[in-house]
Amino acid sequence: MFRRTFWFTTGVAAGVWATTKVNRKLRQLTPESLAAQAADKALEAGHKLREFAVDVRAGMARREAELGEALGLEAPADPALPAPRRIAAIEQTAHPRTKNSYNPHNRNEDH
Repeated sequence: MFRRTFWFTTGVAAGVWATTKVNRKLRQLTPESLAAQAADKALEAGHKLREFAVDVRAGMARREAELGEALGLEAPADPALPAPRRIAAIEQTAHPRTKNSYNPHNRNEDH
């Protein structure tokens, strides 16, 4: 008698456990749940990408400072040296190009 009761209880418990597992899995596979999982993964990937970009920028700034220090670019200018020359940009004011102007050397225009 106790043996039958034990196996009956074990069977009921296994059935309840299996039903619960199946129902959880079915809820995970609904379109709403799949969309929420995809959105969570996208947010996680975005956070990781942002952290990577921040690390790259910090490394770039650190390396730029190291190079500037090694090359002496960060040092104050020597007062005995002349000031650096600045070259003015050449402006084409004689024949400004417009969007519709014809250029015989432009191969992208129809001739």
